[in-house]
Amino acid sequence: MSIMQNISESLQKGKAKDVKELVQQAVDEGVDAKNILDEGLLAGMSIIGDKFKKNEIYVPDVLIAARAMNAGTEILKPLLMESGVEAKGKVVIGTVKGDLHDIGKNLVKMMMEGKGLEVIDLGIDVPAEKFISEAKSNSAQIICCSALLTTTMGEMKNVVETASKEGIRDTVKIMVGGAPVNDNFCQSIGADAYEPDAASAADTALSICTQ
Repeated sequence: MSIMQNISESLQKGKAKDVKELVQQAVDEGVDAKNILDEGLLAGMSIIGDKFKKNEIYVPDVLIAARAMNAGTEILKPLLMESGVEAKGKVVIGTVKGDLHDIGKNLVKMMMEGKGLEVIDLGIDVPAEKFISEAKSNSAQIICCSALLTTTMGEMKNVVETASKEGIRDTVKIMVGGAPVNDNFCQSIGADAYEPDAASAADTALSICTQ
């Protein structure tokens, strides 16, 4: 088995210590950092995403795999920056104003990072203006809004309207998600995309960023 396969399989099993050691070993052997990222870490995370979509694994498995991925990317980050490798896209993510739930948001963030996207996490209870200002200052392609309460869903409309007022609707796509949200709601507020689960959201975000 190649070292890339080893990295991928250790990541899928959530063995952070093994992933870290294998990534370091690959670096020491002179393997290109981008190859380690793409063929080892992201390949493993992609399999996790597919299994999660099919309900073959569950949230705790994803969290453990993501932790293992982070252990590996910590070693690679300085090397990737040195060689000028850029993320495949930038996403600003947060739970909307008035809503303090973050499990779904965190899962989406991990899945998106697993696709090679850079994710700027604004946390919970994020006002519309903050989504817009962060998207502008980071030159993000996507704003991703999460809500778990029917009472806070309306905040997503504020984000869309504020983005229009600030003149960034042509350059920034707005994705929405969360338990009470559906495709009809997404269209009714003029957002660009809705996905029912974290893995699909990551796929959609990647396709938007790499169009």
